[in-house]
Amino acid sequence: MSGDSATVTVGILSFHNSRETKAISNAVTAVGHDAVWLHEEAIGIDVSETGVAFEPDVDVVVNRLLLSKSSTPLEDLSIASCYAAARPVLNDPRNVLFSIHKHATATRLAAADVPVPHSYLATDEAHLNDARSAFELPFVYKTAIGTNGGGTWLVDHDKTISPTVDGRRAFIQTYLDPDDDDHRDLRVYIVGDEIIGAMYRYAPAGDWRTNVALGGTVEDATDDLSQQAAGIALRAVRALGLDYAGVDLIEGPNGWLVLEVNPTAGFRGLFRATGRSPAVHIARLALERVGHTIDDETVERLSHVLDGSPPEDAPSSVHDDRVPVVGYAERVTVTGISGSKEVLARIDTGAAKTRLDAALATEVGAEPPSVLDDEDAQPQVDVVVELADQRQTVTAVLVEDPDDPLHIGRDVLRNFYVDVRRRVKDDSDT
Repeated sequence: MSGDSATVTVGILSFHNSRETKAISNAVTAVGHDAVWLHEEAIGIDVSETGVAFEPDVDVVVNRLLLSKSSTPLEDLSIASCYAAARPVLNDPRNVLFSIHKHATATRLAAADVPVPHSYLATDEAHLNDARSAFELPFVYKTAIGTNGGGTWLVDHDKTISPTVDGRRAFIQTYLDPDDDDHRDLRVYIVGDEIIGAMYRYAPAGDWRTNVALGGTVEDATDDLSQQAAGIALRAVRALGLDYAGVDLIEGPNGWLVLEVNPTAGFRGLFRATGRSPAVHIARLALERVGHTIDDETVERLSHVLDGSPPEDAPSSVHDDRVPVVGYAERVTVTGISGSKEVLARIDTGAAKTRLDAALATEVGAEPPSVLDDEDAQPQVDVVVELADQRQTVTAVLVEDPDDPLHIGRDVLRNFYVDVRRRVKDDSDT
């Protein structure tokens, strides 16, 4: 270790409970410095005529806000902006603002001559549907803000599509069909100017999306990474001004193109594929911003560790009365590409994933694309569900069940308390 011998306090700004946040915190402490988890129970910011004071105080901040899953992304990002006004912040909030909006990302990359697939966003329904003539079927239709593959559809029909889904703007994008049956893309993880590792991501059976969160599998691609792909990934991160990111690329007829750049990409899939964690590399970059360095031997040793154990200052697990309560049957609004419908849903705590009747999926415009022809796999589709005044995008497994068209599984219920005594009010109740 070199630089000033004083201990540095690194703040990790994160309002969600993730292994990645814990791993960065633990990496900071493993190299002899202090880490503070800046979560919603911990933050105080005092502004007066004498200046700015942070409670707790930190020397540098690592921005790990998962804005794509937040219901208040601008408010959350403004907290990062408060820190950026007076402290170095890795992944500056001004640059993250571009990065969380997928079409804004594509716009900035294209302007910097970084190759991206053809896409089109319109704020008017007629304009968006008129533009479809420039895209062959099937094409990708996705919300501009989303993560883990959520809010993404493969459209192979001529039904009208909306410029928004559940209040979020959406756009269309060219679908690059794989040459074989493997739906595969490439994730490159970058910290600073260094490629930490790369992996191929393969879509699970019954889906075309490769996200690990949806059940996709991974394979180490670090040694197989071409100079072209590596160069494009590095240029993408530089064009967006990010300090660290996961860059998703797909191979087209003329070479690699950037699909997305994720400023809060997960570590677990990469670690599973490569045995390498970005956590200590992010910790080193944070320390370098305030004049400290970590020797290469220490970084190499800790890069093979993904310590997701909770630090002492992790958020409390005290019961939160604000968490909504649901019973074993609830009225739920289901929204797809072209419509919405309210149905009586079964609350199924025994099911890991939400299940949706195929006819209901078709009714709201969320039917699976015909390019998925694996007869042995259950197709999966994205829908927005509104349960107890809470909306979220969920990847539902399609089933044939017209009597009970929607079973809400634990993928949604983790955000709720289930009260077996609660019953939905029937229309006949007076």
